Amino acid sequence: MAPTREPALYIGAISAGLSLLVALNFGHLTSDQAALIVAAITAVGGVVTAVATRPVAPGAFTALVAAAAALLAGFHFNVEAGTVAAINGVVLAVLTLITRHQVTPAARPAVNRTPAGV
Repeated sequence: MAPTREPALYIGAISAGLSLLVALNFGHLTSDQAALIVAAITAVGGVVTAVATRPVAPGAFTALVAAAAALLAGFHFNVEAGTVAAINGVVLAVLTLITRHQVTPAARPAVNRTPAGV
């Protein structure tokens, strides 16, 4: 299974892994810092997923919901950094699995493999 065949799944797993580092309080972050970092990781992962897959909407929606969950957990409910990242990890995992079945890799232009001068 090459990354070009399952971009949504791989990007979601990487985002969840990075969120886990925040959950483990890697770098001794405050809850506000953790919420911003997790939301940023999620948003960037969502943009990359949206660019790498078609249709764009499921990937963008997944990123929006997961980033909003991280921000709400971090700012609205004032919970610890580990809780913010744990909530985001669960949301990301569930939404990534749902999104994976709704998207396909973006079409890449065909490369001419004929040697020059033939």
